[in-house]
Amino acid sequence: MENVRRIASFSVDHDFIAPGIYVSRIDGDITTYDMRTRKPNCNDYMDNLTMHSLEHMFATYIRNSSIGADVIYFGPMGCRTGFYLLVRDADNARVLEEIKKVLRLIAEEADRMFGDTRKECGNYRELSLDAAKREASRYLGELESREQTFIYPES
Repeated sequence: MENVRRIASFSVDHDFIAPGIYVSRIDGDITTYDMRTRKPNCNDYMDNLTMHSLEHMFATYIRNSSIGADVIYFGPMGCRTGFYLLVRDADNARVLEEIKKVLRLIAEEADRMFGDTRKECGNYRELSLDAAKREASRYLGELESREQTFIYPES
């Protein structure tokens, strides 16, 4: 398979990525955001319970936000260091503000886990509102600790 092109996300030096939000790629009118909650390759990975729980909560709230009609996809990275958010006709500043609002809702106001029944989820027993709240609070702190440029760091 000598003609296989390297995908964009493998072209970024992960040793220089810090928690934050980055534009991973733009395809026409769709922007893929790299919502990096953890520093890669530092043995600080989200456990499955945390990742799954935050996915349920964030996906529900972001699809009910002011940008909800433009959300194409939200889901975890296989490496367990963050999530991808795909948004149509995205404005970075507006997307960041909505992400922060959603994280605040989860961390401070959520009182039930979304999609936590057998009928709604294929692994409904592995969900925790407390885990989602902790991770949302943690990531919100990272986003608010410094200006987000949306640009991956140079190696």
